[in-house]
Amino acid sequence: MAEAKSGMRKPVFTKVDQLRPGTNGHNLIVKVVSAKMVLQKGRPDGPQLRQMRIAECLVGDETGTIIFTARNEQVDLMKADTTVILRNAKIDMFKGSMRLAVDKWGRVEVTEPASFTVKEDNNLSLVEYELVNVVEE
Repeated sequence: MAEAKSGMRKPVFTKVDQLRPGTNGHNLIVKVVSAKMVLQKGRPDGPQLRQMRIAECLVGDETGTIIFTARNEQVDLMKADTTVILRNAKIDMFKGSMRLAVDKWGRVEVTEPASFTVKEDNNLSLVEYELVNVVEE
């Protein structure tokens, strides 16, 4: 039997400008430019255990920016000028534009401040995509 490799493999970090619609499994190091709460609701009949919070955060690196949808506990980590590592992030499409998200299979971690400056004039969430079905004859 072949000897199994022990330990986990090193994550491959991608840049914001390499993100494409419908892709997943991205690892990124980004800075939070801004964060805006878009939804905050709790169950009126009980304690605040089932409170749902969603914030749209503009995050980016030296190649561009994209809107990251932070959910529940992730909202607390996404403060302006914070550097975060997004592990196993995916691209969700919302009204024809890309949004970055981390679900229960990924992780958001705050890390030490990065040395890069965010390139704010290349916002990938402003690019509108259209799903086109190609019919092969």
